[in-house]
Amino acid sequence: MTAEHSRTAAEKDWAGVLRLDIASEAGTNRATRQYHEGALRVLRPHYLDRTGHVTYTVINPGGAYFGADNYLLDLTVRAGASATLTTQSATKVYKTPQGPAFQQMNVVVEEGGYCEYVPDQLIVYENGDYIQRTDVTLHTGASLVMSEIVTPGWSPRGEHFTYAGLSMRAEVRVTDGENTRRLALDHLRVRPAEEADVNAAGLMEGHTHTGQLLLASPVITDEFVDAAQQVLDDCGYTVGLSVLGGERSLGMRGLAVRSLAQSTAEIAAVHTHIITMFRDRAAGLGPLELRKY
Repeated sequence: MTAEHSRTAAEKDWAGVLRLDIASEAGTNRATRQYHEGALRVLRPHYLDRTGHVTYTVINPGGAYFGADNYLLDLTVRAGASATLTTQSATKVYKTPQGPAFQQMNVVVEEGGYCEYVPDQLIVYENGDYIQRTDVTLHTGASLVMSEIVTPGWSPRGEHFTYAGLSMRAEVRVTDGENTRRLALDHLRVRPAEEADVNAAGLMEGHTHTGQLLLASPVITDEFVDAAQQVLDDCGYTVGLSVLGGERSLGMRGLAVRSLAQSTAEIAAVHTHIITMFRDRAAGLGPLELRKY
């Protein structure tokens, strides 16, 4: 991390800020507090089923992230509330000669809360550099879904890895109100500009797209892990699954899936399948259908 991006949120010059505080009232979930500033907005709440579960869509009127842009997203899901946060379209990072584009996301999910973060893919274009930091605090009875898919952007020469760099770090901590334990720390760092041969096996083992899916909930059982593994066994591309947590994480269990593939659609299909199984178990919700197209 550069010195520029080690500063605290209060010290930053944000190009865009979005804050949502979501609560459940009479069986319906909505943002009881909402704030936006600069180049981030949120569409009106959508209710895609009859459960009261709410979906918010983040938009960037500027259309993309540019050099030295800093963005802040703060999301709180209150006790017993249920929400999905997604994006209107892919997040695009264009060339960044002024320095990396940066996004900080802070998430708090209280006891009994259910939170999904399922954005469209991140596309980093030629000479683009992007840093993302995500910090999650999850109460012991809460549930979390976080999905990310990274796609290389188009370049005039038809090459896939022409971006300068990508760093995506996510840390999830679990708390019971008195004690706090780390459940997961995931850091994807890709620096094609530092590779002598971007097609070398060590970069992405010959693949062009990567995905990360993180689930956390006390309802994750060995049976669910086996069902998720079966989905991965049938997917037909390179993928790995890790089970997280247990007694060292205050009883919280997690599931991490890392994928390497040749298209966004391949990874998105597997993520959607596993998320659909999870949301039924954790929140009694139907299939994940964001209805964007």
